[in-house]
Amino acid sequence: MSQGRRFSVGAVLVATSALLVSCAPAPDAGDGVAASETCVRMVTNSGGLEDRSFNQSTWEGLQAAEAEFGVEAEALVSTGETDLAPNVEQAAGSGCELVVTVGFELAESTLDQAGKNPDLAFAIVDEIVEAPNVKPVIFDTAQASYLAGYLAAGVSKTGVVATFGGGNQPPVTLFMDGFVDGVAEYNEVHGTDVRALGWDKATQDGAFTGDFEDINKGKALSEGFIDQGADVILPVAGQVGEGAASAAVERGGVSVIWVDSDGYETLTEAFRPVVLTSVLKNTQDAMVEIVGDVVDDSFVNEPYVGTLENGGVEIAPYHDLSSLVSAELDAEIEGLRASIIAGDIVVESPSTP
Repeated sequence: MSQGRRFSVGAVLVATSALLVSCAPAPDAGDGVAASETCVRMVTNSGGLEDRSFNQSTWEGLQAAEAEFGVEAEALVSTGETDLAPNVEQAAGSGCELVVTVGFELAESTLDQAGKNPDLAFAIVDEIVEAPNVKPVIFDTAQASYLAGYLAAGVSKTGVVATFGGGNQPPVTLFMDGFVDGVAEYNEVHGTDVRALGWDKATQDGAFTGDFEDINKGKALSEGFIDQGADVILPVAGQVGEGAASAAVERGGVSVIWVDSDGYETLTEAFRPVVLTSVLKNTQDAMVEIVGDVVDDSFVNEPYVGTLENGGVEIAPYHDLSSLVSAELDAEIEGLRASIIAGDIVVESPSTP
């Protein structure tokens, strides 16, 4: 299941299990914030709430919406596949006006509950579900990954960079497509031959760990890339990406590009010295916007698509590794950003939302 697999009314998922609930109290309405009777329930995927990825960033957005609108938000945390459907069912039955689900794992149960609760608003992050009351929140990460690929090629000392994914799914491969295209653009502009390991855009196949949780798999795969000369690695694999950061720290001379959130801020401090940048999904602002629409009774199911133009995707600051990025390279990346926003450069992928 993925962005490329669209769910429409008629699909049914039957599952039973225990559920885990993590709740946060509603904030007191602060100065200038009108109290609201609106409440929101969020359901995480199996990565949990503090996944250093889009579960975490979605929750941060809902916390910001609490402060801005005085709504009450709670998170139902899924720790495994059997939690998913019951958590969505509980969220839908909570009496709240909005249910937010995160990731492809929750697509079928979101669709199921949306069909059973046609007057309830749903939003699903990083997946497309087609229903009158479901708003997909998706991101054209290839645009920002294009900048990251260009950056990686520009700072590489070995002329070899790499990427890998947790699974061969459009939300993952979209990053990888943009990354290798950015490397190719750098080669064309500079007459270089930087190689990108781990992904073949033409065949849509490459290196995958098969899950988003086993950090050791990410470390082993990254060590293999480093053995082939890679000195910049883009893991698109959730928590598995920590294995790449660990390998980079141990081997030295290797940097990583994180995804979804700013890895410099969300990863443990020990990894900060190897985080070159991150390909960001600004899920936080999307959540605030959607909650505001629900509060204003203006919610619609038109997808929110994050782009460079609307600030939905971006690359993070270079932080401790800014010395690797010359003023000339930084200026080239700024020029590429402007060209993508203007439409002069179109970053294409089979997985483009």
